[in-house]
Amino acid sequence: QVQLVESGGDLVQAGGSLRLSCAGTGLSFRDKHIAWYRQVPGKQRELVAAVNAGIAYPYYADSVKGRFTISRDNTKNTVDLQMNSLKPEDTAVYYCNAGGSGGVSSGQYHYFGPGAYWGQGTQVTVSS
Repeated sequence: QVQLVESGGDLVQAGGSLRLSCAGTGLSFRDKHIAWYRQVPGKQRELVAAVNAGIAYPYYADSVKGRFTISRDNTKNTVDLQMNSLKPEDTAVYYCNAGGSGGVSSGQYHYFGPGAYWGQGTQVTVSS
């Protein structure tokens, strides 16, 4: 049975940092496209960052580029999202997703969309 468990969400002041972690059981993260999404009430879930299956090329949404870093630990089967210089607009429930699709072309990773597996989410609140 596949299970994704997010952790690390918290209340933090603007300019601060948080590190989210997604732990997977029942599947190998090394062989999957893993992504972080976020959602605020009344809005669609949006892609934040993703990491390629195999060689861990990253992808970042423009809104977080330069501030967030996605990383994968194959031995722990986790994917972390280091979030720096947080802004109030980063406030959302953050979800981990596994099993999506993507590809690498000319050294650039293109993430096509989510897979079937979602975690339960972790709340990030950034106060101004």
